[in-house]
Amino acid sequence: MTPTISDTNVKAALAAIESDMATVSEKIEMLIEMAAGLQNKPKTPQQLEDAVFLYRRGLELCPPDYPLLRARCLSGMGTALRTIPYEGPNVLLEAKTAYETALPILEEYASPEEVAETQMNLGVVLQGLVGFNQATMQEAIQAYQKAVRVFTGESYPQEYAILQNNIAIAYLSLPLSPEKDKMRQGMAVQSFEAALEWVTLIDHPTEYAMLQNNLANALQYLSSTHPIENNLKALAAYDEALKVRNAQDMPIEYANTIANKANVLFNLPDDVEHPQFGNANNLRQAQSYYQEAQKIFRDYGQVERSNIVAEMLQDIAKELSALT
Repeated sequence: MTPTISDTNVKAALAAIESDMATVSEKIEMLIEMAAGLQNKPKTPQQLEDAVFLYRRGLELCPPDYPLLRARCLSGMGTALRTIPYEGPNVLLEAKTAYETALPILEEYASPEEVAETQMNLGVVLQGLVGFNQATMQEAIQAYQKAVRVFTGESYPQEYAILQNNIAIAYLSLPLSPEKDKMRQGMAVQSFEAALEWVTLIDHPTEYAMLQNNLANALQYLSSTHPIENNLKALAAYDEALKVRNAQDMPIEYANTIANKANVLFNLPDDVEHPQFGNANNLRQAQSYYQEAQKIFRDYGQVERSNIVAEMLQDIAKELSALT
């Protein structure tokens, strides 16, 4: 079998630590560096599994008097584990244990930024475990809020944007009573808007588009006495996201955004000043967006999303048929 890049790196790392030319700390640092390289934009799940293997080897080499290196092995391993596409909660639970073991050590020996990055990653794992009833959304929010004390918008706009986005999504997922639903939605909108104060289209296009799309989603379903106003704001936010998301470079994200925009148009009158005249034009525009999104979803094997859009197209066909 022809060795993969991942195989070659693993063999090189293992050969290096067998050498007598490096100290124990240098060997561990080498393993950490090799593992981090494997998990940075991995091309296959095997590269992530190889990274976990190297972190475990680093932990085996790590004596008690190198606590920071041990914590960095644990934290890096947690990040590799949470990225491996396994079904079920076991790998996420292992990542959670790695982060929680590393954090007290990092808090004592590492920089605030390193601690905050681990808290941020722990929040992602906890949020993923909520669906398996192995964590609560409140726990995930608490981890994010600890991280955001360090990753402020002024000093770390990209990290701040991701944190606020995750916090907002966590708010929207909280199991609250109907009486508190409006408050939850409002807090999510505030989190998206807070992040957008520091993230710009020019400097942070990916984060900017993500936040605008998610803000628009929240506005679209925000309980309010001004639904048309919120829908118009949502359309404007989707248009901002589409300045970055296009069919050539980001086809799935583009399809998601135009489908979301179609959802707004489906319920928006053509003339907001005279809603009694209906929304035939907006329905036709929504139909066009749905058709384009459905083709992209089909082309990229997004069966579930394609089926959802197909249902919306049926609803639009009924609405247009009734109008004619």
